[in-house]
Amino acid sequence: MARYYRYQLPPWARNCIIVIERCTLPVLIFQLIRTLFFPTTFDVFLLGILVGVFIAFYLEWI
Repeated sequence: MARYYRYQLPPWARNCIIVIERCTLPVLIFQLIRTLFFPTTFDVFLLGILVGVFIAFYLEWI
């Protein structure tokens, strides 16, 4: 199986990935603060998903 290579995608798909990558950290920080003050099960679950997505972008898995 070939490695995922984002530059082979069409330009509109690359732009979507770049926008999501840039917005992940501010949303993650907001969700972390929200979870610290008002912890609910949904907030913790959402924070876990956001951390996973952020790590995937950081390690260039996506």
